[in-house]
Amino acid sequence: MELRHLRTFEVVARTLSVTQAARELHYAQSSVSDQIQSLERELGVELINRSQRRIRLTPQGEVLSSYTDRILKLIEEARFAVSRPTTELALGALETLGLYLLPEVLSYYRELYPQTRVRVSQFNRGELYQSVRRGDLDLCLTFGTPPEDGGLRAETLAEEPLVIIVPPGHPLAARGQADLAELAAEPFLATQQGCGFREMYDGAFGGAGGKEPVAEVDSIGTLGACVSAGMGCALLPLVSVRNQADRGEVAVVEIGDSELRTAITMTWLDRNSANPSLIGFQTAIRKQLAG
Repeated sequence: MELRHLRTFEVVARTLSVTQAARELHYAQSSVSDQIQSLERELGVELINRSQRRIRLTPQGEVLSSYTDRILKLIEEARFAVSRPTTELALGALETLGLYLLPEVLSYYRELYPQTRVRVSQFNRGELYQSVRRGDLDLCLTFGTPPEDGGLRAETLAEEPLVIIVPPGHPLAARGQADLAELAAEPFLATQQGCGFREMYDGAFGGAGGKEPVAEVDSIGTLGACVSAGMGCALLPLVSVRNQADRGEVAVVEIGDSELRTAITMTWLDRNSANPSLIGFQTAIRKQLAG
């Protein structure tokens, strides 16, 4: 049995909802369903009763659920038991935060802890949280609120304003500000469903049934390049577009009638809180963001 299938089944069994499981894991709903079906084919039994409006575990699903909880807990304990020495720090971050926030923080951290070896990885939000749970990462940096999980601890480091980026020469560029009602008439690009930036876009423009983007892309770099080329506008945290704006590749437009913001959050494994390297990094990033 693949561990990722077991982890997906654990969330489905706990929430009794494919939709909620997909949201928590940052997967597409079809991906969650496919993983459960793969597990069922491998075991030769049905794990979920799908005949009712709300899914229920079958008796076999109940049995597997009790084992899954223990299996995943043992794996986490095993990883923690053989984890890296405290002179190594494994960090994870979204692409944007890795590019625009981490460099200055790591430079400052290096001055304070020159003997600590730092490893940085970039994944999407769901993968970052899972890596922290497994003990592969000591800490991750994301936008938004992390999932509720008794094994994780999280702290909001700062609130970042959301802004609109438009192509150079766009009529709104000279004004520097627009209301959401005005922006509704503009063509927008967005990242794909399941991405944190897409959640920000849907939150601003009404989500399902609201303003559909004219195109979806899979990275912030591509999104910014498409806006620069004149394909449309995009809604993003200011930190992710500051460099492009400074180079004149895009123009930043503030949202005049709404204070849309997103949190920059660090998340770590609760039982790893005493790790000196982790504590040192947390101190460094707090000081840097405090100015």
